[in-house]
Amino acid sequence: MRRLLRLILWMMAAAGPCHAAEAARAPPPPIEHFFENAAFSGAMLSPDARSLAAKIGRAGRRDALAVIDLATRRARVVAEFSDADIGDFQWVNDERLLYAVGEKHLARADLEHGGGLYAVNRDGEGFRQLAKRSLSRVSERTVGNLLDWTTEMLDQPGAQDSQFVYVTSAKYERGQFRHVDLLRLDTVSGRATTVQRPAGAADWLLDQHGEPRIVTALEREQAVLYHRDADQWRKLAAANAYTGAGDDIDPRGFAPDGTLYVASRAGGDKAALYRFDLATAKRDAEPLVELKDYDFQGGLVIGNNKLLGVHVLTDARATVWFDGAMKALQQHIDALLPATVNLVTPAPRAQKPWVLVESYSDLQPRTRNLFNTETGVLDKVGTAFASIRPSQMGIQEALRYKVLVHGGPWVRGTEWGWHPESQFLASRGYAVLEPEYRGSTGFGDKHFRAGLKQWGLKMQDDIADGAKWAIAEGIADPKRICIAGASYGGYAALMGLVNDPALYKFGINWVGVTDIGLMYTGAWGARSDFPDAYKQYGIPELIGDLTKDAAQLTATSPLAQAGRIRQPLLMAYGGADQRVPFYHGSKFHAAVKATNAHAEMVVYDAEGHGWALPKNRVDFWSRVEKFFDRHIGGQRPAGQ
Repeated sequence: MRRLLRLILWMMAAAGPCHAAEAARAPPPPIEHFFENAAFSGAMLSPDARSLAAKIGRAGRRDALAVIDLATRRARVVAEFSDADIGDFQWVNDERLLYAVGEKHLARADLEHGGGLYAVNRDGEGFRQLAKRSLSRVSERTVGNLLDWTTEMLDQPGAQDSQFVYVTSAKYERGQFRHVDLLRLDTVSGRATTVQRPAGAADWLLDQHGEPRIVTALEREQAVLYHRDADQWRKLAAANAYTGAGDDIDPRGFAPDGTLYVASRAGGDKAALYRFDLATAKRDAEPLVELKDYDFQGGLVIGNNKLLGVHVLTDARATVWFDGAMKALQQHIDALLPATVNLVTPAPRAQKPWVLVESYSDLQPRTRNLFNTETGVLDKVGTAFASIRPSQMGIQEALRYKVLVHGGPWVRGTEWGWHPESQFLASRGYAVLEPEYRGSTGFGDKHFRAGLKQWGLKMQDDIADGAKWAIAEGIADPKRICIAGASYGGYAALMGLVNDPALYKFGINWVGVTDIGLMYTGAWGARSDFPDAYKQYGIPELIGDLTKDAAQLTATSPLAQAGRIRQPLLMAYGGADQRVPFYHGSKFHAAVKATNAHAEMVVYDAEGHGWALPKNRVDFWSRVEKFFDRHIGGQRPAGQ
């Protein structure tokens, strides 16, 4: 529940060129290269490692689902629509796939309900629609009764040994979330049965046999963990859904031997990975995996009925291997691809010697490779953004401060890797600082709790400290600093202009919160998608109580302080945004323009909380580039 307000926040400082030497001799890459849709994504081995499925984009056509037979290397498109894109997909078993429909050519206001649910065999036969999709433009070949449009894939593979899968179906009442049903679905016949659940069920976890075993239920402000034992649900633990206070157990998965692994702080500051005994409801005394400076975030890696290792996230992603052979394989692949992080994923029950390798760096977008463990051959199968040249990208470094600073409350802000927005700015000659300030998750409980009720206060001070650090280090020109961000980051950009007018030359806010009170009350004729429970239990604890903290909320309201902002300001909002509705932007723009002639706003009428369409991403970032050049003058690489 902490992820209700997701964002990206940057502080941008004009500086000397921060990209590779070759970039200094060549024109910067076209903006379209950064903000086009991915051409290749989601590659996934079949459970037996005989096939590879992936989502592919082709010029002038919608994204399709393709399957490569790894024995013959023949590729076949097994699912596509003339009027919609393939969305998420997963393997049901060695022969069958489950997938949803996406829409990369429509913004939020033009979408109607969900992505539907479909199944098809790896040879393109056996198509069946399983769940409704209300979007009338999508071609549909319906057979029999269909599940509700809220039906979605579970983000777990399941047993993958039959034609059955488990799927979820969220239920709402008068627009408010109530619970999530779990359905056992026959992907051939379309028949489904509902699993008995506790009231308020929200998140489900399958066991080593692919059967539902753990569920988290929301009961008022509590997240209650239940364990299924002999078809009965018994309470295992409970914690505050918003602050985490209480039992500290975060289930991460079941190993093939039935052992449950959980992330827990165990009374300390950082979460680690532990074995958990369901019979005694206790974790082991010693952790299995512990990270020095980070909470454990990651999942189990399982292959051929064995727990092989765990994926982890520190400053970048990596794998801790328990299996000696996999550890040696990782070292071999890293030697072949020394310039990238290489995430190796084996098939669950491989019959062939293929493993999938996902490679990336700060300079290179994600690329998928296949590695043959018998022949030692490494084959590239696709990359997300083929137009990007690593030699033209900027280097990203993880830095340490006396005060850690961050890009978003209650979430992990960023991680090491290639990111289009920051790389676009780097390609134009700007240094980009992405701070992880107090209130972020992933860096320990103390760091998270230090951000409670600190919007516009100490959280804002941390951001300013980051900018001052960049100045002291000679990275940034003190007269040419911009603060920019989206969602909460947009709020922080506005409060930065209020609190530190001498520090920031100008600001950019897109889809940003402009008043905490509006998060509670909304505006006439519109409302956000925040659940009532979040307003009742979450916002008062995390941000501030509307009554008890009224004075603080006024002092930290950009809307109430709009008259103090005199710096140039660029704002952008989505007309169909349900997370931070447009009234945040319209009310603030009306207030700020009374005293600030340099406040601009663009509205993308059909967009939601961010820009879904490439044309709008290109338009917005073109405006950002011009705004930068106008107000702090881009430091262009030599020869441009």
